[in-house]
Formats: sequence, structure tokens, C-alpha cells
Amino acid sequence: MLEKRVDLKKIKDLRKKKSLSIEKMSSCLGYDSPNGYFYLESGKSKFPAEKLAKVSWILDVPIDELFFEIEITNVETFREEVI
Repeated sequence: MLEKRVDLKKIKDLRKKKSLSIEKMSSCLGYDSPNGYFYLESGKSKFPAEKLAKVSWILDVPIDELFFEIEITNVETFREEVI
């Protein structure tokens, strides 16, 4: 079974390549402080779909390029991670 996950490293690399600061990304996404975006990019918070769509627009890449696939071999392990 394959699961798609947000590729946080790729998002960070693309942001840096475009010379966009965490502060600028936070502002573009409507956060009052840089922590809002920092928590998303660092994986401390999950990316809401709306924010991820906006990030793909800001970075000028198709949204599907912001994911990677991982093989889930044990469905019970997968269920435990989700719950």
C-alpha cells in the first residue's frame, strides 16, 4: 500500500531557491508571526490542504510535486500512525 506524504524538505528547498524567507511565507499565508509557517515546514504542525495549495501557488509548482510516496507494508502499523 502506498501513502502520500507532504515533502517538507522539498518545500523548504523550493522556498530557499526562490529566496523566500519564513517571515514572507508566513505573511503570504496569513499568519501573524513567522512561527505559523515555521511549524508547518518543520513538521511540528500538519499542513492544512488550503495552505498547501497556496504554498504550491507561491512556489509555482504543481501541488502533486509537494508529495512523496511511501510504501506501507503493515496495515496495522499504518492504522496506529493515523490514530
